Amino acid sequence: MINSHFLVPWFCQGEKLHFYITTRRSLFECITSQQPGNQVVWVDWLKTAGCLLSLCVLLLLLQPLPAWGAPAQIERTPLTPELLQERLHTPILREGNVVVDLREMVIDLRPENASFRDSFYQVLRKELQKAGSKPLGLDLSRSLIQGDFAGSDLGLRTPLYAQAIAPIFTSTEQEQLERLREVCLQSLTLALPSSKDCKSLLATELPSSSEISVFRGSLTLVETRFNGNVQFANTFFLQPVDAQGAIFNQQVNWTETRFSRTASFTSATFKKESQFQGSIFFDKANFKQGQFQQSINFQDSSFEDAANFTQANFKQLAKFSRVQWQGNADFSNADFSEQAQFTQAIFKQFLFFIEARFEQAVIFRLAQFNKIVNLQGASILNSADFSDAGFAKTACLNVSSLIFNSNQAKILGNPGKIGKMLVVSGLQGNQSVLRNLGQNFRQLQQIGDANQLEYTKHRLRLKDFSLRLVGTNINSASQERLMKLGFSAIQAEAIATRRLQQPFHNKSELLTLADIDYDTYTQVSSLFIVDEPLSPFGWLLQAWSWLTLSLLLLLSGYGTDFCLVIGVGLIAIAYFGLLFWLIDRFRRLLPAPILPTSYETVSMLISFSLLLLFGILAIFCTGEQPWLTLGYLLIIIVPLPITLLFRLYQQGRYHNLMDVSYFTEDGTLRQLRLLIGRLPVIPRYETFRERYLPLLCDRRWNWLNYYDFSLNNLLKLGFNDIRLRDEHLPGIITTLAWYQWILGVLYITLLLWTLSRTIPGLNLLIYLK
Repeated sequence: MINSHFLVPWFCQGEKLHFYITTRRSLFECITSQQPGNQVVWVDWLKTAGCLLSLCVLLLLLQPLPAWGAPAQIERTPLTPELLQERLHTPILREGNVVVDLREMVIDLRPENASFRDSFYQVLRKELQKAGSKPLGLDLSRSLIQGDFAGSDLGLRTPLYAQAIAPIFTSTEQEQLERLREVCLQSLTLALPSSKDCKSLLATELPSSSEISVFRGSLTLVETRFNGNVQFANTFFLQPVDAQGAIFNQQVNWTETRFSRTASFTSATFKKESQFQGSIFFDKANFKQGQFQQSINFQDSSFEDAANFTQANFKQLAKFSRVQWQGNADFSNADFSEQAQFTQAIFKQFLFFIEARFEQAVIFRLAQFNKIVNLQGASILNSADFSDAGFAKTACLNVSSLIFNSNQAKILGNPGKIGKMLVVSGLQGNQSVLRNLGQNFRQLQQIGDANQLEYTKHRLRLKDFSLRLVGTNINSASQERLMKLGFSAIQAEAIATRRLQQPFHNKSELLTLADIDYDTYTQVSSLFIVDEPLSPFGWLLQAWSWLTLSLLLLLSGYGTDFCLVIGVGLIAIAYFGLLFWLIDRFRRLLPAPILPTSYETVSMLISFSLLLLFGILAIFCTGEQPWLTLGYLLIIIVPLPITLLFRLYQQGRYHNLMDVSYFTEDGTLRQLRLLIGRLPVIPRYETFRERYLPLLCDRRWNWLNYYDFSLNNLLKLGFNDIRLRDEHLPGIITTLAWYQWILGVLYITLLLWTLSRTIPGLNLLIYLK
């Protein structure tokens, strides 16, 4: 029997010798075992035959082996005039389009082959331009084009002014050309640069030179290799263009080209400069995994549908200035090795730079954004310039997980505006991002933007506090509670069993459970938190942190909004000034009324209304949540004072010096001064009673003193030192004055803290004082 090694194939070079020896021995044993006679003759003959066979096998085995898994070499056929005629007369049907099959060809269009080159364009153009309901396309997939390829010469040259369109094209093609007219009108309305074919479409007279090359059929360039320049300038493609995996070794010119259908350049390689300036993509444009090894120019182009540049690699300058993006623009995972220019670009839909990498500057000066710009996980290693960029109300910059080092890179934008546009999805995983961005703006002396990021960070902290207080904790929630969130009974039981063994540390650990599917996880992941269970005392501490943080955010924007703090102060000063005036001047009706004059009453009410109006305007103009700010302020200043006021009038006042004002002023000095250490009640020492004289209630300007007292208590600033007398004074009035004084201590602290954060260098001045 033949040895089994004779039938075993080899797979590596090291086994060739073993295979050769085994084959020779196996053949010898096979033949000799069947011939018992004339053993010597047969042995000599077999030795000779074995040697020859072994030599042939050895020579065959010594041939170089192809690499394991390497693609097979494409065998291209040289295109001759005869073969071209044959393919022109036998078009094929591909994906619903009739095309000339020139796949896997070597097409020599070099100058030394000028006769074939001229014949090639002439014959091919004649067939492609034939009239008919079904236009003829061209398929050059996996072909090698040697020399320059003038693709625009294959199209139908035609004037494109309005009066000449109808007799040349079919009704469907006329509709496609009409779309070009609409885009041109839109570009003129927006005062954008328009190409010469746009001008010819809108002209009333025949221009001297306004022709365009119309390619009526589809163009397929899948894995086509161009060794020379490629020229498709000023061409209108009425059918799809498919250039997946195409290789352009020299310059490519698609200037002012119009793509009526989809244009796919997926995995295409552009080794030299590429020009798409002024082009219009009416349908989807796909440049996924495109390799741009030299500069690329899309200036003044228009993408009427989605544009896909995911995983594209831009080795040199990328120009996208003044481009109109009507659909989504996706640059996710793109790599920009050199500068990327998006100056004056218009983005009508979403812009994605997810995990994109910018090694040099990316410029968005004067760009317009209507939707979210997603920079999640992007790497900015140099600078991102958003100067004078316009953002619609629905637009923002999502910088979640942004890779950004403020010591090496910069984010530029208009002071006071760019900081409001930066958002993150949550505090977890983004604290370093917010810190680096804040440091970036402080280095640029844009304190307002840095404070805005600080405000954003603490709003996210407040959201986390709220979830911890009232949210569902996956480590402590009951199974019934988990089922209400959206988990099934089996899933809730699996969660309960898992947390008994080991508590969850993050949300993604739920996916390690066999019973939790990804769809359920995505639906409920925003409805629960993952944290250690809180004890009652821990819950109270958390509630106190939530309360203080919410007050700081609502009343001062966490120390970032000086105007908001002033607005709060104006309302408080006006309110307490009115209360103290009412207590002092409206004492009783019977038996002898003690009431203010009508002039004083009108003056007080008008001044109170004006101060209240200015305070409300300041809150609504600067506050993020003005109604909540007003609500918190009213809770602080209204309940206790109104309760005390009601109690005061309920029990009445029966004491000496009933006709004398409760308030006294320092009669020795009248000037504007800071009263940081002043207390609201005068001391009991007799000398002070001589200095502090009661207010003159009969003076027309006396109502201003009550605002002065309120200003002294709250802002520690006044035109005179006004205090309460220390004798024959109801305790309720003293309580009310001390309550405002305590609020004033807190308010002046908040005001100085806000000033130190909003004005550079002021914090040093405050600390030195």
